[in-house]
Amino acid sequence: MDKFINRIQEMKTLEEQYNMSSSSMVILYGRRRVGKTSLISEFLKKHNDNIYFLATEESEVLNLKAFREQVSEYIGNELLKSASVDWLTVFKLLAEYKTQTKKVIVIDEFQYIGEDNNAFPSIMQKVWDTLLKDANIMLILCGSLITLMKRQTLDYGSPLYGRRTAQIKLKQIPFKYYGDFIEEKSNNELLPFYAVTGGVPKYIESFLGIEDLYDGIEKRILNTQSYLYEEPYFLLQKEVSEIGSYFSLIKAIAMGNRKLSEIAANIEVKQTSLTKYLKTLIDLDLIEREVPITEPNPEKSKSGLYKITDNFIAFWFKFVYPYRAYLEKGETQFVLSQIKKCFIQNYASYIYEDVCREKMWELSANDFWDFHFDKVGRYWGSKADETDIVAIDSIGKNLVLGECKYSMSEKGLSVLHGLQERAKALQTLTGAERVEYIIFNTAGFSQGLKDEADKNLSVKLVDKL
Repeated sequence: MDKFINRIQEMKTLEEQYNMSSSSMVILYGRRRVGKTSLISEFLKKHNDNIYFLATEESEVLNLKAFREQVSEYIGNELLKSASVDWLTVFKLLAEYKTQTKKVIVIDEFQYIGEDNNAFPSIMQKVWDTLLKDANIMLILCGSLITLMKRQTLDYGSPLYGRRTAQIKLKQIPFKYYGDFIEEKSNNELLPFYAVTGGVPKYIESFLGIEDLYDGIEKRILNTQSYLYEEPYFLLQKEVSEIGSYFSLIKAIAMGNRKLSEIAANIEVKQTSLTKYLKTLIDLDLIEREVPITEPNPEKSKSGLYKITDNFIAFWFKFVYPYRAYLEKGETQFVLSQIKKCFIQNYASYIYEDVCREKMWELSANDFWDFHFDKVGRYWGSKADETDIVAIDSIGKNLVLGECKYSMSEKGLSVLHGLQERAKALQTLTGAERVEYIIFNTAGFSQGLKDEADKNLSVKLVDKL
């Protein structure tokens, strides 16, 4: 697939950095397969005076040799290929090479060199300070191992700290752009696919041309020869040292243990011993801590729940990891039957809620209401039943309450009445003076509910994402 999708803000940042009158250093990082190299490639199409170097897990010496040879060809200096010179000398020749436009230097998988030689970030600091900073050059340091990239380039202890002019942490593609990958399906039809692949371009592309979701799951994930079958191992093994502990923790969350006490009890460890593991997984964008949107001090809230933020990881740990013994024995159809039993109700319906909450921001930006809220989340607690959507306009004291139904049947007035019953308690919690309602349902609404929405402007109905 050669179509470049989304990444509008990231591309804008790169162009702004390129157009600076001085040199720029951009740190670009993000998890494997999220599209970092594709972003760089698209950017370099517009800027021909560039050198792109992909570091490997080989030794620093071999990486220097490969970089030297590439620079030799770029600047047309054959002697450099066989010369025994250090990084500083190679970069000096590169910086002095005259081009018609600003040079862009990219070192992809930067962290591999620093992993082999801890002094490499210090070497790059000297390269930047003495050669590149005043040479009107754009330097992009890119990496897929988030922990290492942060340590080597962004953390306070790094020699490169404070030298970047921009940093981009590349995240997954939001659902609203998902249809750009698979244009022949509606957003409602795409939701189950998104529940499996999430917004990782490489995973999405694996399902291109697949008409039946379960057929795709069988061929692309449950197949022991598929790269997605082992993907979580490869994703985590370079980031963490105790992969078994992390797998146990993620599996516990995938199985519905979302409170800290529940997770600890499930894997039979003390709650205090989980802190470092949870923090690492949050830094890797694999999990997040969620609190009721009404909490005044989220960091101190005792109502926090942990959830997996990566759809593919959530799917894999819920439906693949527990059944690996069956899959290894060739019992793929049995595993597929287990997935079909609960995929919609016990899994995809929760992804639908996340997408609906994401949709709320888009609706607000498009003036769906005559006010704009500043917080969107959900509520659970003692003062009202769980509410899928709570959107708060703190300044105007407006409140939007919503329900998200991923179902095969129309929903009626009872859903609205349930929201209205919870409204008073949530008004008290938020200080809102005015309440509006929104109901999402993939299968539409009863005539009674549609009639109510027609005459009551505070009620909004959405059946298509």
